[in-house]
Amino acid sequence: MAGFAKRISISLAERFATTWVLLSDTTNFLSRSSIFAHYEGQLRELRQRLAIAKDDDLKLREAREELVALRASLRLQGYDLSLGSLDLTVKGFRNDAALSEGFKRIVVFIGAKDLWYITGDDNHRVLHDYLESDCDKRGINSILHKHYLWYRWNNGLLILSGADSERGDDFELLKEWAERPENRFAILSKLKKAR
Repeated sequence: MAGFAKRISISLAERFATTWVLLSDTTNFLSRSSIFAHYEGQLRELRQRLAIAKDDDLKLREAREELVALRASLRLQGYDLSLGSLDLTVKGFRNDAALSEGFKRIVVFIGAKDLWYITGDDNHRVLHDYLESDCDKRGINSILHKHYLWYRWNNGLLILSGADSERGDDFELLKEWAERPENRFAILSKLKKAR
């Protein structure tokens, strides 16, 4: 039922958004992905057609239908286009004073194909133990690295900073991992609910 409601919500949002907004959102998402080169020409051509056909309702409708079909195709491939308006920065270390700046504690386990996290008021080691126990109960044993972080959403920007218990080389590993577009989208997708 939740999937049906999400599809209805997406359909309504697309119906009421202008074609230019849909094109901008789609371009923004794809430009931050590894598949942008595949769609760059199509997006450029759509932008040109929209600019030329500004008073031709038929041509505008055709361009919109093509754009909506492109977005549907991307969703079928597993892409979450709503992530195009979100961004991630991984920088610096913080201590408990981060609480006064609006940061919250988070522990993230990264696997080969998924990631798991827990947030809370307990210290990072306690949160780690909760998450590790939960992963053990679910039979998750493909964890490649673990991170003890502070996070804060600033509008659409997710800020991740290392905690005192995060080792410097582990934090550099996270920064390197998060530079890959698919990994960046994976963490944004998971943590967009942790606002």
